[in-house]
Amino acid sequence: MTQKPFIALDFPSWEMTSNFLDQFSESLHVKVGMELYLQNGPVILEKLLNKNHRIFLDLKLHDIPNTVYGAMKGLAGFDLELINVHAAGGSIMMEKALEGLYAGTPANHERASLIAVTQLTSTSEEQMQIEQLIPKTIDESVLHYATIAKQAGLDGVVCSPREASMIKEYCGNDFLRVTPGIRLAEDDAGDQKRVTTPHLARELGSSYIVVGRSITGADHPLHAYERIVKEWEGKA
Repeated sequence: MTQKPFIALDFPSWEMTSNFLDQFSESLHVKVGMELYLQNGPVILEKLLNKNHRIFLDLKLHDIPNTVYGAMKGLAGFDLELINVHAAGGSIMMEKALEGLYAGTPANHERASLIAVTQLTSTSEEQMQIEQLIPKTIDESVLHYATIAKQAGLDGVVCSPREASMIKEYCGNDFLRVTPGIRLAEDDAGDQKRVTTPHLARELGSSYIVVGRSITGADHPLHAYERIVKEWEGKA
């Protein structure tokens, strides 16, 4: 079964978020990133859960292993679908993140899926090589991060749809490929570098897609969302 797209709630306040969500009559899959979470705190998660929305908490934790363990243990108390760390934090940090997630998940509750960011979809290969001093192709870097994330016990990675099929081949179909950088064909790419349409993301093997400005910035967000769902489900 194809999972619903996650809508990136990149708003600074609950009022703006609530006004946006009021345009929809159904519960949604939503992504809460740093902008919304850091300006409003954990209460934002409670408000969304009270409205039966399913949450991908996109905080990209990246710190020393014990700090990430403690943060993840606390966040595990919320009924989240997905939560992430930066794979660049290393295998020990990822293992501790998973330990914290298990330790903090309430009894008789299923833990959130833990995924790792490989290379941001705003990062170009040239930028990666010059600024991160990684003398590889971006595909090689992404696959390396995906491999160590799987070895650390994580459930999947955040990557571009363009890398999804490669990760599926090397890490298996059950290893999640969560892909931002999704745009409708006529939309501007903005600050994203490695982008695709919902239809192409499906063809390339994404497990989940994350869509922000193509919905939140649309003149008619509900219509844009419905179109994206149809493309993602292969019905358009």
